[in-house]
Amino acid sequence: MSFKDRLRRFVGIKTEEELKIVKTPREKAIEFVKSLFFAGIAALLIITFIIQNTRIPTGSMERTILVGDFVLVNKFIYGSSSGKYIPFTEIEIPYFTLPSIREPEPNDVVVFEYPGDRDDMVSKTLNLNYVKRLIGMPGDVVEIRDKVVFVNNKEFPIPPNIQYLSPFPVPKGQVNPRIFPNGAPWNEDNYGPLKIPKKGLKIDLTPDNVEWWRTIIDREHGKRVVGVTNGTITIEGKPVSSYTFKKDYYFMMGDNRDDSADSRYWGLVPRDMVVGQAFIVLFSWDRDIPFTQLFKLLASIRLDRVLKLIY
Repeated sequence: MSFKDRLRRFVGIKTEEELKIVKTPREKAIEFVKSLFFAGIAALLIITFIIQNTRIPTGSMERTILVGDFVLVNKFIYGSSSGKYIPFTEIEIPYFTLPSIREPEPNDVVVFEYPGDRDDMVSKTLNLNYVKRLIGMPGDVVEIRDKVVFVNNKEFPIPPNIQYLSPFPVPKGQVNPRIFPNGAPWNEDNYGPLKIPKKGLKIDLTPDNVEWWRTIIDREHGKRVVGVTNGTITIEGKPVSSYTFKKDYYFMMGDNRDDSADSRYWGLVPRDMVVGQAFIVLFSWDRDIPFTQLFKLLASIRLDRVLKLIY
């Protein structure tokens, strides 16, 4: 074999002799199927561990991210994980997580699995991803005073595209019963202070605060374990007066502050539900236009948002 052919083979290019071989239709079909198979495997690995595309269905992050944006998510940066369910089913399977390049940081725009409504064990919709801005880290104290967010008693940096629908805050003392945690005397504009749990944090449990933490404790055990009988709190039937958290948690908020279902309402995001960081808008169009009106849909593409960085 000539040096030229050796070099071609080394870099994966067919040699001149191999190019002269005439393949049968059956051999061509087999080679085509093999190419599709390996391309599919490569695409699956990329989507699973490196980058995935997610569509934005709601306006909770406007004007940072718009409804109809198709956003690329860097899954590798926080340590991507393998699939948690058998495809197209709700059957959980063992999974593993790769080491992270860095941990999530305040102000990151984060994509995560929706943990479920405030009082639910799991989300009613499987593999539902949300995108919000990370406000509170494990161990932080989050408070909102007349719409202004404070973390550890310091004003949180204002996102460049923050948006309010109403300039008037809901007065302090006017309780919103939908607020997390259950029974807290707060509302969406005057909230907290709330200490965000971190792994190893020990809290006292009392009849006055057990409803605040019931769902999180149940989720950490994977079943309903918290009970209260005659003022005595139990976990798996054993009387307790405290609890030590097993996971780190994050407090998330949308930039469209008055129109965002976020941690103020449904609660906290555990570390193992963080998917990745949203970093660029691939392209964007009007999602309300049906595919049957293809030309109108293509005409709605927002060219000013194509390849727009998210920050």
